[in-house]
Amino acid sequence: MSVSPATKPVRPLLEAKGATMRFGGVTAVNAVDFVLGEVELRCLIGPNGAGKSTFFKMLTGQLTASAGRIHFRDTDITAAHPHEIARLGVGIKTQVPNVFNGLSVRENVFVAAGRKKSLARTRAIVEETLTRLKLTEIATRLVGQLAHGQRQWIEIATVLAQEPDLILLDEPAAGMTKEEVERTAALIREINRTHAVIVVEHDMPFIRMIAKTVTVFNQGRILIEGDVDTVLSDTRVRDVYLGKQAA
Repeated sequence: MSVSPATKPVRPLLEAKGATMRFGGVTAVNAVDFVLGEVELRCLIGPNGAGKSTFFKMLTGQLTASAGRIHFRDTDITAAHPHEIARLGVGIKTQVPNVFNGLSVRENVFVAAGRKKSLARTRAIVEETLTRLKLTEIATRLVGQLAHGQRQWIEIATVLAQEPDLILLDEPAAGMTKEEVERTAALIREINRTHAVIVVEHDMPFIRMIAKTVTVFNQGRILIEGDVDTVLSDTRVRDVYLGKQAA
């Protein structure tokens, strides 16, 4: 009788163990364990002061954990600087668009894509990215002349053009119109076909548009984690954050 070999554990893309962040006597993130798989989409939510934004900054190297460890694949990034984490394959989009207003959309994406790549490859990436995110119609326009939502999409394009394995988005739908929010949700779903994505967001309708798995922070800890419908209908989540929004 043959015995099937044991299934080899799948290595997570990103993993935090006991991640803790203290500011003096205040513990903003308290012994958080977090695992993200390859090409997974995860939404981080929670009330103001819950610790989700601090945890996001720990993942990106903007803050160094007071205790615990954070690994990206086999590399310990607990004390790594943002540029070192970026080189490993982590792309970051912050709340405020970080783009060049005096350059066109295509030129912004070109600058982002051209790091350590040949000219031919850079040009190919630019056109692939503009096509994939449906930005070709505004490719020649100056970014400084674009609406807020369009500028957010351009920054997402510049992050994608750097070909990261993981993309971190901090409130990508903030300040957008209903139509822009729907377009942003479509962009994130498209990106998630090939890239892992972590989204920190407050907009619950937007979360419902994109989320599969949601992690809820409260008082520096993970309150609950699971599929979006189960999490958003949980009474504990309603009590600490959602209230009538989840009705």
